[in-house]
Amino acid sequence: MLLSCAPGEAYKRGMIALATHKSDKTTLVLHAQCDEDIAQAGDILRRGGLLAVPTETVYGLAADASNAEAVKAIFTAKGRPADHPLIVHIASVDALARWAVNIPPLAYELAAAFWPGPLTLLLPRAASVPDVVTAGRASIGLRMPAHPVLLRLLQETGMGVAAPSANPYKRLSPTSAAQVLAGLNGRIDAVLDGGDCQVGLESTILDMTGEELRILRSGPVTAAQIAEVAGREVQTPLQHDVAVPGNVAVHYQPRTPLFVAEREQVLAARHARGERVAVVLLGGTAGLPESASVVCMPAQKPAYAQALYRTLHELDTLALEAIWLERPPRADGWADVHDRLNRAASPL
Repeated sequence: MLLSCAPGEAYKRGMIALATHKSDKTTLVLHAQCDEDIAQAGDILRRGGLLAVPTETVYGLAADASNAEAVKAIFTAKGRPADHPLIVHIASVDALARWAVNIPPLAYELAAAFWPGPLTLLLPRAASVPDVVTAGRASIGLRMPAHPVLLRLLQETGMGVAAPSANPYKRLSPTSAAQVLAGLNGRIDAVLDGGDCQVGLESTILDMTGEELRILRSGPVTAAQIAEVAGREVQTPLQHDVAVPGNVAVHYQPRTPLFVAEREQVLAARHARGERVAVVLLGGTAGLPESASVVCMPAQKPAYAQALYRTLHELDTLALEAIWLERPPRADGWADVHDRLNRAASPL
């Protein structure tokens, strides 16, 4: 049940003093349980503002995708290159036809199977889509998010929103409102606090613009799951020349240098450097002293994925020399975890 706020409280409550960025803008903190805050969030989007929103994957930095000037502001706030396309989030399967053309029947089958959820479909763009959304490319990434608060906003505003992750370019994606503020306080109009993200890693991107089905970014929906619905093979090339969100060589980085290695090497780094480094392990931390810089990660992939960015964000606040992370299993379903770590890690 949504809470009712006294008039004006949505504007007053959650005002954040600007500590890290020089700006005349004050970033509001709005709350997903409050009707007035939801209404304020919609007003921000309608007038062309920037709103950090919760999704089931990570928090996104949303703007009206039909408003080219609003979308340009996303790139400015993040420091993101303008040649990097954005994903548009929509409220329903029916909205596909507003943003894309020549939509194959399989796209509707996949949407029925995985939407709302963490699957982005890359399709031929409609002529009405502003160039800034797609970086001038002929394709557009579309998905229907599973977070009920964002879905409500999309339904009530009637818009699609461009929403890359709500963080400075190449930094860790945020999975909480506090993490959004740590990176973008003063650069955006508001953050809508909908709690911690349940999935924790960015969506799968599936290219449907050619004859083959190709995964261009690994995510929670796997090639095997897509192939089961499609009835045919799904390509997962290790390298390709298609520009899509998150597909730069260095990305998702904490500010503290991150090293990914086998357990023995991680433990050796801890032994050699002591409290100056953090270690992130699987399967327990027996033999190591209790410390905020010693972390045991879940063994199950969904729980691991949900915890990964949160753990790295927390360790990033400790002013350490480095973070050493035990390489996770190379098993089915872990491709997205390895993809993010490969882009985030420094060379050994």
